[in-house]
Amino acid sequence: MRRPSYNRARTGLLIVDPYKDFLCEGGKLWPRIRAVAEDVNLLANLRRVLAAARLAGVQVFYVPHHRWLEADYDNWKFPTPSQLATDRSQAFATGSWGGEWHADLAPQACDVVVREHWGQNGFLGTDLDFQLRQRDVEKVILIGMLANTCVEATARHAAELGYHVTLVRDATAAFDEAGMHAAHEASGPYYAHAIISTDDVVMALEFA
Repeated sequence: MRRPSYNRARTGLLIVDPYKDFLCEGGKLWPRIRAVAEDVNLLANLRRVLAAARLAGVQVFYVPHHRWLEADYDNWKFPTPSQLATDRSQAFATGSWGGEWHADLAPQACDVVVREHWGQNGFLGTDLDFQLRQRDVEKVILIGMLANTCVEATARHAAELGYHVTLVRDATAAFDEAGMHAAHEASGPYYAHAIISTDDVVMALEFA
């Protein structure tokens, strides 16, 4: 795929689930993603993409997973395996340290924080599409967690809605290499318009 070009006024950066439980030592899910995250230099790349977008004047959208509360899934007919795992681990619990933003990736006053999603799709049951269209966004760049779950589900839906979709392969992580392969090699090429590196997206944003 060729490196895409971006118009800063028509581009949005979507950062998915930058919670401490995912991204910090001591986070409940950090031990499961640590090997992949360190292999791709995840935290440094998340910082670089976020800084480049802000410097270019690209609107940043936070796409957060629902923060866990006691009894969230009680009496649900069909909670997914991921929801049951979240319920057991109490990941991203409301009011907890792990449910806070990673300090280096926290929203600024100019950013848009979208309503929390319950499953993996950042559009479903949220105001993400509305917020994007209100700002005339046509192209979305996705970074964050996890590559083969919330990032992929959100990116797929964006493509279905007619957005141009960019995945940044080293500004996301998964629990294992199989998850990364699934997101970027097996699934991504069928819906994403670009699957590129942090270096490529930072360079493209310099000319946005």
